[in-house]
Amino acid sequence: MPAATTNDHILTLSCPDKPGIVHAVTGVFAQQGHNILDLQQFSDPVSEKFFMRVHFGPTPTPSTEHLIEPFNKLATDYQMEYKIRPVAQKTRVLIMVSKIGHCLNDLLFRAKTGQLPIDIPLIVSNHPTFEPLAQSYGIEFHHLPVTKDTKAQQESQVLELAKQHGIELIVLARYMQVLSPTLCEAMSGRIINIHHSFLPSFKGAKPYHQAYERGVKIIGATAHFVTADLDEGPIIEQRVTRVDHGMGPERLVDEGSNVESQVLAAAVKWYAEQRLFLNNGKTVVFS
Repeated sequence: MPAATTNDHILTLSCPDKPGIVHAVTGVFAQQGHNILDLQQFSDPVSEKFFMRVHFGPTPTPSTEHLIEPFNKLATDYQMEYKIRPVAQKTRVLIMVSKIGHCLNDLLFRAKTGQLPIDIPLIVSNHPTFEPLAQSYGIEFHHLPVTKDTKAQQESQVLELAKQHGIELIVLARYMQVLSPTLCEAMSGRIINIHHSFLPSFKGAKPYHQAYERGVKIIGATAHFVTADLDEGPIIEQRVTRVDHGMGPERLVDEGSNVESQVLAAAVKWYAEQRLFLNNGKTVVFS
């Protein structure tokens, strides 16, 4: 990484909206002599919440301890939640997958080539199918079968692995199991799923076959945060591709797979780059 960006950091914050927030935040950086490289903000008139992402730096050293006191004061004054994270610090990701591997393969390639600022220390699957793929990337693979009777035990193993490896984000890359409310709550706001249709339409099994039967002209995919309500979590990204009457269900699956990979990769990238904010049942995504 170039020296100019080694000590760059990202500040993210949210708080009830009120006048003076931008002035107060930028004032801290001015007082400390830090350069603001990029600043994005959003005031939601409905939730009356304020969101901000600031890329600043470089700082003289990697440490940002000198910013804790002034920002803790702002946090008290503005009821603010904030986080400061080094740009160079990659997000640690656990990928879960079942038998369909295009999203997994795409994420592994993007991470390997530096397109995604993530580390993937392990992959968990309820099937052994992709153990050779994981081994080819030098990534730890855990085959954890699951049934209705063993779901609680299996998910406790997942959480223990996440703790052991310092996992910050779980990505469901076509993991075809419904997560329990316990797991959803334990990793609230830190599980992203790719849904193989353009929500809220065509829920459930075989969405591309449903789309074919309806004669749709576009198909799509949706990346969203996972909650205890199946496929109802806050939407992060959606994309579509056009289809026509000559395409059968198998062709729709192929076209849809490409969109799914793109959408999931975008959602993971935005999370890793600190661009995603939860805003009640929706998300704020800074470009």
